[in-house]
Amino acid sequence: YESLRAGQIVVDMSTISPEATVKFAERLRGKKCELLDAPVSGGENGAMAGTLTIMAGGDERTFQKCLPLFQAMGKNITHCGAGGNGQRVKLVNQVICALNILAMSEGLQLAGSLGLDREKVLHIVSSGAAGSWMLSNLAPRILQNDFRPGFMIKLQQKDLRLASEAIAALGENFPGTVLTYSLFTKAVEQGLGEQGTQGLINVFKQAKGRSGEIAPSMTPK
Repeated sequence: YESLRAGQIVVDMSTISPEATVKFAERLRGKKCELLDAPVSGGENGAMAGTLTIMAGGDERTFQKCLPLFQAMGKNITHCGAGGNGQRVKLVNQVICALNILAMSEGLQLAGSLGLDREKVLHIVSSGAAGSWMLSNLAPRILQNDFRPGFMIKLQQKDLRLASEAIAALGENFPGTVLTYSLFTKAVEQGLGEQGTQGLINVFKQAKGRSGEIAPSMTPK
């Protein structure tokens, strides 16, 4: 911060609180600098291929100045409006990702519990209405017991915490986010935090055969 000079642009591509982003932008304006919040989506493969989705918040003219930089890293690049909006869109993205990961994990766990060939099940459901990025990219890793991280469970849990804080401020009800946040938190507590997000299925595996429920408050009576 101290070394910044007037006219410089700071681009924050991490995922942090939208409110913190707005405060950082105010501080930078005090030094006559601009901040763009520009978190990304697309995973490890997107980063390596330069095909990331980039969602940017901040001044439109500043965004245009930085567009060549973004185009070197991504393909789907969108200016989302005011500062903090890039982070807000990323939180929406992370909620949807988490729910997809949960659906994938629970579906594959169910297939195994029913005695089905999980590879055949994956082939079938991936080509139908249930198909998703998660099924195409993460489910094969699960079947190979490959839990190396593209994106770690503890980082997904952190993002869901940020989303939960934003939801609490709204005073609205988002039960899917509540459930996924509790499950990712349980995964971290069980020592799975540095596994890839596909490792969420290990929460189900560890619970199998034990009494009790993974998320009792969300279980139908």
